[in-house]
Amino acid sequence: MSLADAVAHLTPERWERANRLLIRKALAEFTHERLLTPEPDGEGYVVRSDDGLTAYRFTATRHALDHWQVDADSITRHRAGEELPPAALDFCVEMKESLGLSDEILPVYLEEISSTLSGTCYKLTKPQVTSAELAGSGFQAIETGMTEGHPCFVANNGRLGFGVHEYLSYAPETASPLRLVWLAAHRSRAAFTAGVGIEYESFVRQELGEETVDRFHGILREQGLDPADYLLIPVHPWQWWNKLSVTFAAEVARRYLVCLGEGDDEYLAQQSIRTFFNTTHPEKHYVKTALSVLNMGFMRGLSAAYMEATPAINDWLAQLIENDPVLKSTGVTIIRERAAVGYRHLEYEKATDRYSPYRKMLAALWRESPVPSLREGESLATMASLLHVDHQGASFAGALIERSGLAPAEWLRHYLRAYFVPLLHSFYAYDLVYMPHGENVILVLKDGVVRRAVYKDIAEEIAVMDPDAVLPPEVSRIRVEVPEDQKLLSIFTDVFDCFFRFLAANLATEGILEEDGFWRTVAEVTREYQASVPELADRFAQYDMFAPEFALSCLNRLQLRNNRQMVDLADPSGALQLVGDLKNPLARP
Repeated sequence: MSLADAVAHLTPERWERANRLLIRKALAEFTHERLLTPEPDGEGYVVRSDDGLTAYRFTATRHALDHWQVDADSITRHRAGEELPPAALDFCVEMKESLGLSDEILPVYLEEISSTLSGTCYKLTKPQVTSAELAGSGFQAIETGMTEGHPCFVANNGRLGFGVHEYLSYAPETASPLRLVWLAAHRSRAAFTAGVGIEYESFVRQELGEETVDRFHGILREQGLDPADYLLIPVHPWQWWNKLSVTFAAEVARRYLVCLGEGDDEYLAQQSIRTFFNTTHPEKHYVKTALSVLNMGFMRGLSAAYMEATPAINDWLAQLIENDPVLKSTGVTIIRERAAVGYRHLEYEKATDRYSPYRKMLAALWRESPVPSLREGESLATMASLLHVDHQGASFAGALIERSGLAPAEWLRHYLRAYFVPLLHSFYAYDLVYMPHGENVILVLKDGVVRRAVYKDIAEEIAVMDPDAVLPPEVSRIRVEVPEDQKLLSIFTDVFDCFFRFLAANLATEGILEEDGFWRTVAEVTREYQASVPELADRFAQYDMFAPEFALSCLNRLQLRNNRQMVDLADPSGALQLVGDLKNPLARP
């Protein structure tokens, strides 16, 4: 590839389209978070810049949960009587005060916006696949076919650290197969932990293959090193070239780390950018690696200390689901993080606190693949796909409903029983919450119908909010303290505001299911669940799913305030940006 070829996706036409799409999202989400206040303007609305000299005019429809569905093609930008092309970087500068962007954060945020725009331009070069075609595609075609990223965050594809060549090699939407780099890590500084019944040597040979392991051991012996003194760690190629080979130079020089080369299996990056699906052997584990790239409010590292408890937390949750008749009846499962390996750089540890990115540069985990669990006629799709809308305005969810032959509300009922009821029961029965957004859930489909849900990203995301919960010592880190009035936000924010809000609006816009019908179905499924477990009646009264309103928790405000560390992991609820209330669509008469 030539130097110029690397930026062939950046053309004036695509740049204009990408900017229009991003400003559409910025107007919608910043208005939703009450950072911008559109004023009525003829048939549409107008938003003015901080200095009042620039005006953005657009048309939009308004939906439940104060959702704005903005028409991208209607957006015009005016300054001093002149019409200018919509430009996202200018938009952020013009609205800097309204958005609360400090002088320190603004340039980094602009870089994230630039990267997001560049990614959109690349996606615009891909063959236009309709949602109907995508609905008939395989799991990984759906995974790499997503175009939007997180529905709430405006700067959601920052990936600061990737150059354009690395973007083309490692971004999920480019669907470029890659091989992972493998290091041997000295056992004096590395630790392997695993779920019950898993032993290091046999696990690694199963994952890598006998020939590969023997080859790696041979490389160590050639250097006079004993393979028994080392653990094998998979590494993202970017991490090796850009971080470990330099930042961990002392470890390499002293043979605490030995580079063994690439493995033989090919992988595809998933939407979370640092997790890989094995395309050579789809039944083998996903591999999640540390990646010191700034993306959507966090450095995407992995903590060696956190890895130690990961398999135990997964085993605990799997057992809880297995023993609970309500959860079992929904078919919900988790793909367990079965094994983990972490490396501790002792000097950086002495120099930093436990939340430092320097402690999160070298670790990995292995997560089960959902492929072996499929039954005859079943297929997989990331839940994020339900919000995907193609170039013709048709949604993936609508395409599934069409394939199913079911009435839209009936299709929705199947989906809610599979995905939503397990969340409700986990909350009410165990004070247990997940991070159940689209990228963290895999749907099992048959003939377009959602049969069951698979939750993932367990150890870093789940939390038990009951301070008195009895937990095994190795699992105790998932206990968190959350104020009583914020507990139900785990459903109201993460599910209603960050997912159902978009799904309901898309289905209504397409004329597939009226919004009232959507939320009426959610209410019915909630009441059916509550009636099935009368012993939890006191909990239902204490945490009311039908309360007239709930607090608006704003995600973009977190990123706009600090785009390097959105949330203090020691106090996640303390970081919330709560701004007023939203009317609960379940409270409608």
